[in-house]
Amino acid sequence: MRSVIVHGPRQVSVDVVPDPVLPDAGGAVVAVEAAAICGSDLHFYDGDLPFFPVAVGHEVVGRVVEVGADVRRFRVGDRVLVASVAGCGACVGCATGDPVTCLQGAQVFGSGLLGGGQSELLAVPAADFQLLAVPEGIDDDAALLLTDNLGTGWAGAQRADIPPGGTVVVLGLGAVGQCAVRAALLQGAGRVLAVDPVAGRRDRAAASGAEPLVVGEEGLAEAVKALTGGRGADSVIDAVATDSSLDDALAAVRAGGTVSVIGVHDLAPYPLPVLMGVFRSLTLRMTTAPLHRTWAQLVPLVQHGRLHTGDLITHRFALDDAAAAYAAVASRSAEVLKVRLDVAGSGA
Repeated sequence: MRSVIVHGPRQVSVDVVPDPVLPDAGGAVVAVEAAAICGSDLHFYDGDLPFFPVAVGHEVVGRVVEVGADVRRFRVGDRVLVASVAGCGACVGCATGDPVTCLQGAQVFGSGLLGGGQSELLAVPAADFQLLAVPEGIDDDAALLLTDNLGTGWAGAQRADIPPGGTVVVLGLGAVGQCAVRAALLQGAGRVLAVDPVAGRRDRAAASGAEPLVVGEEGLAEAVKALTGGRGADSVIDAVATDSSLDDALAAVRAGGTVSVIGVHDLAPYPLPVLMGVFRSLTLRMTTAPLHRTWAQLVPLVQHGRLHTGDLITHRFALDDAAAAYAAVASRSAEVLKVRLDVAGSGA
């Protein structure tokens, strides 16, 4: 099969690799019809996570082509989306719908632990837990977003302790940040301040109901305090997670507020200012999305038009054009927010 491989910083190719096999009796093999490039994939592409070569991709919609003997919920031919974060599906952690708390340890597709989703075929362990039949009224673009970005943005807002009518700052307005903006508003924020150096991304957030915030020489914390009577934001959602964005988040949140980190930091330790956090009574939360738990909330919101997703995937490329697709995403421009890879001849 063909698979997108990152061989080093800015080195992407589509290679022919062996077809995957069933991982076990509870697993399945999915013929990938569409995949998407996530901002976290850029950590491999940019060299922040230097684990090479790596088959990348964790956002997948496709069709089941093989199932193990123990699979009960799916059969060959079913169209499914694949949760990006995998758990064993059988432990007390997975029973909560949060594979991050799996007793066997969470794994992420396309990170070297499991196969890469930007491929023609993908082996999926614990298929009854890991797969979701594509719901009625959900198009493939929305289904791709339900594999990661929508759930991540939603969980980021949930874990930000947003009070009714509160002020929320969202740092970083890529696809996950845009989802976080919409989630925060749906979860009761009175005001969402949207921060990104790219004006077009701020404009996109404004179209969703956010207030774009242009940060000048005064810095983010002072800009937020000027808009909140000197108090600071009730909640900050950091969808970037660099040292600089974390510093800004901790400085811009009010005393007693919450910083919710959903961006992916690099491998270097972050110097957490614990003394400041103690004396300001801050709550700091960090997570990847408990995707399985979010589906029950998100699917109806998308189906009934309460959560709009139609503008988030902005470009489509063929799988063979993955190098150009990655270069487009890495431009971090206003025009290219999220890219879908169409997988022709996916083995179905």
